Amino acid sequence: MEAPVWTKEFQCRGHESALLDCDSSDRNTCSSGKAAGLTCSEPDNFQLARGSSRCAGELEMKKDGKWSEVDVKDSHWNLKAADVVCRHLDCGSVVSTERKGTGWFTGMWWISSTCLQSKSAVRECIFTKTYPSYSFLEIICSDSVRLVNGTSLCSGRLEVKSNQSTQSWSSVCEEDFDLQDAEVVCRELGCGAPSVLQGALYGDMEAPVWTKEFQCRGHESALLDCDSSDRNTCSSGKAAGLTCSESNNFQLVGGSSRCAGELEMKKDGEWSQVDVKDSAWNLKAADVVCRHLDCGSAVSTGRKEMGWYRLIWIISSTCLQYKSAIRECILIKYSTSLSNLEIICSGNTTPTTLQL
Repeated sequence: MEAPVWTKEFQCRGHESALLDCDSSDRNTCSSGKAAGLTCSEPDNFQLARGSSRCAGELEMKKDGKWSEVDVKDSHWNLKAADVVCRHLDCGSVVSTERKGTGWFTGMWWISSTCLQSKSAVRECIFTKTYPSYSFLEIICSDSVRLVNGTSLCSGRLEVKSNQSTQSWSSVCEEDFDLQDAEVVCRELGCGAPSVLQGALYGDMEAPVWTKEFQCRGHESALLDCDSSDRNTCSSGKAAGLTCSESNNFQLVGGSSRCAGELEMKKDGEWSQVDVKDSAWNLKAADVVCRHLDCGSAVSTGRKEMGWYRLIWIISSTCLQYKSAIRECILIKYSTSLSNLEIICSGNTTPTTLQL
């Protein structure tokens, strides 16, 4: 508490538009000697619209009672940036994100992916857009499951949304979660097959605790689609921890083997070429791709000129060299390019599984 001290006690009813509009009564001293501290949540000024649920669709922001589309401000938009939006909306973890639209959109907002990834509040990363755009951001979130405290988007302590109306999340007991359950969660999050399943790996059990035991068969598209049975206690006291492998969405084509050629990424069943975002692409970055494809080490890498412009996925070499998952280093597909990446790996005699 610092002097001077406010000499009145506020008696607000909660509906007033300003604190000084509230009634008050005189007070001469502050018996506790403590200053009032307050943390406000972010305003409910964002939504995902025109999707299959409230957790999927086009990102919009409300200003002065009007909803307007949001586009990306810089070239760094990726899954990590979109994940911040999903968690802000209490929509679990990110599954996919894309830049869409071919129309003419006015009154839009910019969002900065670099700002979001520095863990700023979403509203602090929004900027006024002074000219029209041809595109907008689309984000799909997992809605009812999420992984927290992990080392990547595909690892962490499992939590399940226990109440859709109150948006509360529950920890899952390790002994109520097996490999078939894990297969469903990894698929729901857009990740590859489960590679590690270990209780308390990403933190201890936190209340509230999910009160049902999942009985998935492994083919379900969502964890909450699985059968379940009631359970009152968690005898192990450990939270389910899960690590999924990367998805099988990358390949090298047009070379002498599956371990040489042009890098491609699959989205919505369609393969598209990948180019490099920056000038820092080198053998170290290409080596990450080779190892992900179970193709040994990188022998050489370069950019192959294609001779025509087309929309292409962009990969960040800086991101790869920090040993992030490859899918987290792919930037949103909106750049046009005359070239794409070509990589030659040393090769591997074992069949490809695309699992780490």
